[in-house]
Formats: sequence, C-alpha cells, structure tokens
Amino acid sequence: MDLKNQIIKLLTESEPLRSGKITEILDADRKEVDKILKELKKEEIVISPKRCFVSIKK
Repeated sequence: MDLKNQIIKLLTESEPLRSGKITEILDADRKEVDKILKELKKEEIVISPKRCFVSIKK
C-alpha cells in the first residue's frame, strides 16, 4: 500500500491528527507526509477541523 492510501486509512480510523503524529505512526518521511496532505487537502479528501490537525472529510 502506498503512503497516500496509508494516510487515508489512518485518518479514517482515528480522530484528527497532527502531521507529526501521522509521520510517527507510519514511520514515514515528514516532508513526504506534508506533501501528500497538501495534495489531499487540494482534492478535498481531508480537512483541517482545527489549526495544525487534519481529518477525513465526511
């Protein structure tokens, strides 16, 4: 499973998370996670319910 799908799965199964926590849980590169989160926000798959947190758009 690629990192993008891992992030989507993680956010689907959890409460809103910070990008640092996502990086820690998935043991991934922080820059790569931030880049993917930016893409997902642009595609309107994730939202930011409060500052610095992301979650899946319902």
